[in-house]
Amino acid sequence: MSEKPIFIKMKKNEKHRERLQDNSRLFNRVSIAAAVCCLALALLCWFLLDIGREIPYVLAGFAVITALNLLGYRRHQNLTAAYYIASLAALLATVTVVLYSGGIHSPFIFVLGLLILAGYVTSRLNGQLFLLGGLILVALIYAMGLTGTTRFPNVVSEAARGPFALLSILMTLYLVGGAFGSKLLGAHHRLYRTKGDVELRLREKEMLLKEVHHRVKNNLQTVSSLLRMQSRNLEDPATLSVMRSSQNRVVAMAMVHEMLYQREDLSKIEYRTYVQELGDYLIKSIKGPESQISLRIDIPQIELGIDTAIPLGLLINEAITNALKYGFKDQEEGEISIVLEKEDQTEYILRIGDNGAGFPESLTHKTSKSLGLKLIYNLSRQLQGSVMRDLTKKGTNYIIRFQEVSQAPFHTLA
Repeated sequence: MSEKPIFIKMKKNEKHRERLQDNSRLFNRVSIAAAVCCLALALLCWFLLDIGREIPYVLAGFAVITALNLLGYRRHQNLTAAYYIASLAALLATVTVVLYSGGIHSPFIFVLGLLILAGYVTSRLNGQLFLLGGLILVALIYAMGLTGTTRFPNVVSEAARGPFALLSILMTLYLVGGAFGSKLLGAHHRLYRTKGDVELRLREKEMLLKEVHHRVKNNLQTVSSLLRMQSRNLEDPATLSVMRSSQNRVVAMAMVHEMLYQREDLSKIEYRTYVQELGDYLIKSIKGPESQISLRIDIPQIELGIDTAIPLGLLINEAITNALKYGFKDQEEGEISIVLEKEDQTEYILRIGDNGAGFPESLTHKTSKSLGLKLIYNLSRQLQGSVMRDLTKKGTNYIIRFQEVSQAPFHTLA
């Protein structure tokens, strides 16, 4: 058995235990803080503020229930049960105090808002439900104040309302900051820092990818220049033709990398622009600037990844090169047509051809010695496609069906 899955499982269990310990410490801290605050406020209401017995009884009762719940949790260690008991007790106590201290105008409504926020943030499964229930509860309290049908008198006297409001707000601020506010702020800070790190790494990755494509393009251009320099010393026309064809293939690949590092999206290139530039370059390279060959391109807004763009570009390079070398003599006029259509999500049809001299139907990639013809068929196979000659048109025309490939393995063109 492999040790790696066991190690990963141990790491996950360790993280789970750490998360449980953090939640346990937070529950203890919040419970103690809430119990102490409510008990202190109950004593102040009894002895200093002369507030009706309903509010101090509820506050003191909540402090006792919270203490008992905390003691019970330390025995049974069931955090979920303890959490729900604490939440229910806090909700009932807070709503009761709100109703007996002015309803929607009660300063204790801030504690209710804090309770709703805490339930929404800390509960993954029931947070949305808790928030919805809290909003409905606040709306009902507001409606009761509008209709005047409430059966809960305001037991806070006029003289005590100011101090009671101050104490309620101070208790809310203390619970927010001292009890679990630091936990939320810490989590927010970690999230913000993590987001910043991810964005920084993405920018670094994009810069690195651009640099890689730029260097690959430069290296390919260097190879192309070496081939051109080497061809200057050649006198044999056949050898010179082979060298120039190899140079054009290198340029076809270099163009893909050049277009990739110039784009915001480093994974795809806009293919019509690429085919246009490649076609113009090949016509000038093979026929010269005074060429009478026109290029008709019908390609919609199609973007292709590098694993598809390079073999397809080499295929188009071979078809155009063959048309220029064998389809049209000298400065003869002619047209090369390239049509690319998208059939579905991954299927494409390429119609490429010329109206030149053409070649016999009996000549195939198996019987021909032409490397260009063999490459057209081999590259279409690399693109998981097929090649069919269109004999209904003048010249040499192909209908090529292929698929967009991603993360293609190494292929040999032999």
